[in-house]
Amino acid sequence: MISSIGPAGLRTRVAAAFAALVTAAGLAAAPSAPALAKPSDGFTNPVTAGVVDTFPDPAIIKAKDGLWYAYGTTNGVFNDKGDTRERILPVVRSADMVNWSFVGEVFTFADRPSWWPSGTRPWAPDIRYVDGVYHLTYSLSTGGVGLATSPSAAGPWTDRGRLIPAGGSGCPTGNIDQSLFTDVGGQHYLYWGSYDTICVAKTNADATALVGPVTQIARGRRAEGGYVVRRDGWYYLFYSDGGCCDGAFSGYTVKVGRADNPLGPFVTPSGLDLMDLTSKDGIVLASNGDTWAGPGHNSFQTDLSGQDWLVYHAIPTANPDLPPVTGPWGGTLNNLSRRPMLIDRLDWIDGWPVVRAGAGPSSTRQQAPVTEFAEGGDFNGQNPLSGWFTDWKIATDPDAGGHLASPASGASLQLAKKQVKGDVRIEGDLRLGTGTGGAAGLVVAHKNDKNSVIAWIDRARGLFTVATTIKGVTTEQTAPLPAGFAYTAWHNVAVERRGNAITAALSADRLRDPVAEITLTLPSGAPDFGRIGAATSGGRVDADNLGAADLYKPVTQRAPEPQPGTPLTAHSDEFDGTGRPEVSDAAWSWIRGEKATAAVTGGGVLTWPTQAAELYRNDNSASVLLRDAPDGDFLVETKLTFDGRTGNQQAGIVLYENDNRFFKLAHSILPLQNGGGAFLHQTEFNKEAERLTATPPEAVYSGPMFGGPATSVLWLRLAYTVVDGENRVRAASSTDGTHWTWAGAWSTPYRTKPRIGLVSMNAAGATAQFDYVRTFRLAGS
Repeated sequence: MISSIGPAGLRTRVAAAFAALVTAAGLAAAPSAPALAKPSDGFTNPVTAGVVDTFPDPAIIKAKDGLWYAYGTTNGVFNDKGDTRERILPVVRSADMVNWSFVGEVFTFADRPSWWPSGTRPWAPDIRYVDGVYHLTYSLSTGGVGLATSPSAAGPWTDRGRLIPAGGSGCPTGNIDQSLFTDVGGQHYLYWGSYDTICVAKTNADATALVGPVTQIARGRRAEGGYVVRRDGWYYLFYSDGGCCDGAFSGYTVKVGRADNPLGPFVTPSGLDLMDLTSKDGIVLASNGDTWAGPGHNSFQTDLSGQDWLVYHAIPTANPDLPPVTGPWGGTLNNLSRRPMLIDRLDWIDGWPVVRAGAGPSSTRQQAPVTEFAEGGDFNGQNPLSGWFTDWKIATDPDAGGHLASPASGASLQLAKKQVKGDVRIEGDLRLGTGTGGAAGLVVAHKNDKNSVIAWIDRARGLFTVATTIKGVTTEQTAPLPAGFAYTAWHNVAVERRGNAITAALSADRLRDPVAEITLTLPSGAPDFGRIGAATSGGRVDADNLGAADLYKPVTQRAPEPQPGTPLTAHSDEFDGTGRPEVSDAAWSWIRGEKATAAVTGGGVLTWPTQAAELYRNDNSASVLLRDAPDGDFLVETKLTFDGRTGNQQAGIVLYENDNRFFKLAHSILPLQNGGGAFLHQTEFNKEAERLTATPPEAVYSGPMFGGPATSVLWLRLAYTVVDGENRVRAASSTDGTHWTWAGAWSTPYRTKPRIGLVSMNAAGATAQFDYVRTFRLAGS
């Protein structure tokens, strides 16, 4: 809505206040501002190195004291220091998202809630700020979701009981892995579910109880850890699937779907509904085969430049296992994976999120998040008003620490001495004092009393507004505030300016969950530079963590993906002969071929009924059809038609050294956990190799890594390289032979060059038809 006036009488009062400030401080003659610049130091993952040994399922928030707090699953966080006792929901904090320190644990064993079942271990916390109170939800290993609250992100925490019982929640799933989300308009939602369905329900106004029906929004083999953000009018549901906790053999992957409603339906980039019974595209983060396995269970954060970051855990392949730990209830827990906290840049390309443009987890030094304002500050430390012209004062708060407090009455401004210009992001935490009127403003650009841009929380009218004043004439765009909006609680106002485009968001906890937002194009003549600050139209206003930083530069192109180069016909077969494949083409040979009933038939197809046989650790009974691979790096592709329909049937392509060292990409049929007999069609990528940390080394079959959707006709690709003495293999699939979903990568120490092969196995009753096997030199190699 555009109007010709600002809040009633507001512009006049603020202009008068600014004129007085100009006279007193001599601001009118200030020079034009240079562009902001604040170089950042780099970081190397994991960011919790040297602080805690492991920090699974991290949840993060920027608290009102200006620091970042992260919360993790119950684990033995000091094992490497000789303290094997688990901490219950450990807490760390940081001033820059990179250098962390240990704070404590949400509950000690002695003060744990009395209703917890014996032996339970709290998992997967989520943290939000609701009406001035921090809400920490968590799962119990025995099932169910609990809630604890605190006025401070550091605690102490008060038990608020259960949000979801261990059973009977209305969702056919493991009742764990929850997260809160607040929509525009203020409605709260809780998402939860694990193995294999994710559900959502509304909560009451203070987010302490579920209300209304439960809606299923996603299904997938081992799908869990749902986390929703809102961006550009879309709701994005992040989740993880695959093997979470298998050490260096973990296939955990972060995926996403989006919807125009927080209740769904959520769809992938290819248009697949997340409820469909197949594996999904929309891969946000998967292992790249370098350093980290099983990246997943993410949360989310935005730095001061507006750049988004994915916060997640992953397993270091060189040191994947924790020593035995002592559980809270006593007893020893073995075989836990080491899962420290990592952060990486989250890009939005063509409307979809992807970590580092698709390059996967970082293992080298990266540019750090912007966590210090180029102009502004948190009003703590010595001389916190040195950069400001103001008659506001410094006050203190148990949660926020030092902050600005306006005079108790009258309109006034708090302005920075330096001006800012260009593409910029300005944010601040604001709250109003008690009363029924008044407004609190974030000054985006104040050139003089007749030219300004200010975002207001207007209590008198129940509106969030952006008011633009040009040559003394003010226009305004507005968005309604939720009924019951907590004006006396801290709220974050963030405004991004890119060119003449303005995006303003009002949220409680800056987790991409605004309760109100406004987008607009600044009219001609609007100030392109000015001072930032805070404003009040009358009555007490507090401001904190207020400043500006250069707006981030978005990444717009994905990282290159493997491509086929020169065809290698000597290592390919179009299946245009007849009879047994080794007769049709003598380059083929068999492992246990006497059990296979495969044959090349007219029309150029290898037909192979599935065997009731395995290729799994010590059960190596399945036939494998093999041919030599070329020297150097290569890419191999097949087209598979598969009519599997019951549990564990599978067919696909392998890179095979021996029965205990191979990579396998298959269309597999897997049962849906708690699915009433339903089956999932999965594009499943596995490896089997020796566990190097075992004595003696033992063959281990990986936890699954799932790629894109598996249809009855499916194209499969494996890209093979040797990197730093390791076989590195990345998988892709396509439902049309043109558009490919590239999943993650597995690595194994190089021993010998694997051979190219096919399998059709695990359970009888289905038939695989392979149209061809085509091998290419890997482009660029």
